[in-house]
Amino acid sequence: MRLGRIGAPGAETPVVVDQSGATFALTALTADIDGAFLASGGIDRAREALAEGSLPTVDTAGLRVGAPIARPGKVVCIGLNYRDHAAETGAAVPERPVVFMKDPSTVVGPYDRVLIPRGSVKTDWEVELAVVIGREARYLASPAEAGACIAGYTISNDVSEREFQLEYSAQWDLGKSCETFNPLGPWLVTSDEIADPQSLGLRLSVNGDVRQDGDTKNMIFEVAYLVWYLSQYMVLRPGDVINTGTPAGVALGLPGTPYLREGDTVELSIDGLGTQRQTFSNA
Repeated sequence: MRLGRIGAPGAETPVVVDQSGATFALTALTADIDGAFLASGGIDRAREALAEGSLPTVDTAGLRVGAPIARPGKVVCIGLNYRDHAAETGAAVPERPVVFMKDPSTVVGPYDRVLIPRGSVKTDWEVELAVVIGREARYLASPAEAGACIAGYTISNDVSEREFQLEYSAQWDLGKSCETFNPLGPWLVTSDEIADPQSLGLRLSVNGDVRQDGDTKNMIFEVAYLVWYLSQYMVLRPGDVINTGTPAGVALGLPGTPYLREGDTVELSIDGLGTQRQTFSNA
């Protein structure tokens, strides 16, 4: 099952998409797809209503697609989680997950315009598998318990400004939390639809040229481990998002470091989760 939000920013309609591709409004069940919806068994209620045929259809033609989760409580990111990406940046393979936070207000729709910050010369891309938390995860006993806490998966572009990130501060926040720096979506694909989150191809192209072509099987720390690990240090709550890292092929690691410029178009896809497309412009 695919859940999403359709409409203008701040006025999105929550929807569900069935296996035929038909879209149905969830407004009779919830005002939005957010942490409260997930915590209250919203996915099960949506599935039941869809099976009953009680939901009205929605014509989505010409409508904006919003991020599939409204107002994430937090966006937790994992850095250097693919060996090939660590190698291309000259970093050592981490012994423990590299954890940093991204301002949740950076989350925008998967096709929204992304702003290159003023003064930026090193804005970069990162295709990532994003995990959406559906149940509180607090001091989980083992990674085996993580699956029950995952609502589903979506695509994230962890846009990064490398000069701000790596040269202006010992922390990464400056280069990760710029306005519009986390396109998310198009859909929250429920966890039962993804047989193995460690067997998904990830791809990203810039102006039609393939830059990233990886697979989640190459993660250093797998999804279940990350949810367990993070739960030892913070409470993960319904609606929180975890960006799980990116494979090789970012501008930082490519010959000539071809960072993004105004007018560039970035397209992303992950097996089973759909596609994103953004045009970048100067702030």
